[in-house]
Amino acid sequence: MKYYFFLLFIMFSVFGFSQKSKIDLKAIEKSLRTSDSPYNYEKLIFKFKGYPKSLDSIEAQYLYYGRNFRNDKISTSDDSFKSLVEAFKQNNFADCIKQGKALYGKDPTNLDILLILLRAYDSVKDGNNFIHHLNQFRTLTEGIRSSGDGKSEKTAYIVNSVGDEYILLNILNIGQDYTRSSKASKDAMFDIWEKDGKQIYIKILYLELTN
Repeated sequence: MKYYFFLLFIMFSVFGFSQKSKIDLKAIEKSLRTSDSPYNYEKLIFKFKGYPKSLDSIEAQYLYYGRNFRNDKISTSDDSFKSLVEAFKQNNFADCIKQGKALYGKDPTNLDILLILLRAYDSVKDGNNFIHHLNQFRTLTEGIRSSGDGKSEKTAYIVNSVGDEYILLNILNIGQDYTRSSKASKDAMFDIWEKDGKQIYIKILYLELTN
């Protein structure tokens, strides 16, 4: 998924600081499925689709990490996603947007789908849709940013997938001049990125163990 690096470089020149919070996957799963919870999925996704900037970092985290517990999420290995990528590669932006909107309807917090839609809307100069999805993308990635500080295993940034890890790496401006080492744990893989003695820890969740 190299095609989004340039877009990320443009979009994330400045990031605000947000309060760090411990990610409790069990609490997230329970709240998303509880109708009277303020973090119920339907309540949060309504705000996310309508006015994403109204979500705070905790709400964004419930949506982002709560995606692990949904049965209707789209994988990058799905034929429908591969078709979307192919339409983008062929510069068939009208078809790309059509397919992307359909997949977005099924899996609205999928960062890969949002990125492709952003590139497609940018290519056809559709500023309104571009800005709307950009705000959604920023909301979710700020949720990731506030999951830790990356200074240790205990305070590692937490991501749902390797693809999301590379999105975070671009946001953090971590490039090829860093070296990576990995360490397995019970429910995740830790990647440690190092440069000039500085280490950044990223925890990649094992989705099959959190479903």
